[in-house]
Amino acid sequence: MSETGTTSPVPPAPPPRRHGCATAFMVLFGIILLLPGLCAILFGFGILADQRPDATILALILLGLLVGSAGVMLIYAAIKGPRA
Repeated sequence: MSETGTTSPVPPAPPPRRHGCATAFMVLFGIILLLPGLCAILFGFGILADQRPDATILALILLGLLVGSAGVMLIYAAIKGPRA
């Protein structure tokens, strides 16, 4: 016997896909953002070897590291794809 009051569950729709060109631009821009982070690491080791580094230089190194981390997050978001 069949029941007339039940309905079959509808599967959720797949998440929208991102265009390949947008993904490529995200990865490219993320790589560009990695360059200040790399420079901040290189200059940071050189500056921290000094006895008394300047606070302004340390702030610029921190800014470069933040920009580099934004590049890493952008590349990760491009590879992972859009959320459901």
